Amino acid sequence: MNTIQEQRKRVEDELHKLENMGGDLTEKAKGFRDSAFTRFPVIFVFMSTFGLVATLYGFEKVIDDIQFFSENPKMVLVAGVVTLALTGSLFKKLT
Repeated sequence: MNTIQEQRKRVEDELHKLENMGGDLTEKAKGFRDSAFTRFPVIFVFMSTFGLVATLYGFEKVIDDIQFFSENPKMVLVAGVVTLALTGSLFKKLT
């Protein structure tokens, strides 16, 4: 019975060490990330803007490929408003 308790304590100690190592690594990565952003803010802004524009352009091209939406642009608006309403109500219920 004593050996089981000793093993349990050793396992808990090892888990605690692993958790501490993860925290140290996260702090080091955060410092590197923050320093890179402070050194090159314009690059990060351009990259973020490009990502947003590319995503929206991709959505536009996918919608253009759907024949129903390309023939009925008002339905794109309706689908967008309905999607926003559904996600808004879902968010409200989850918070």
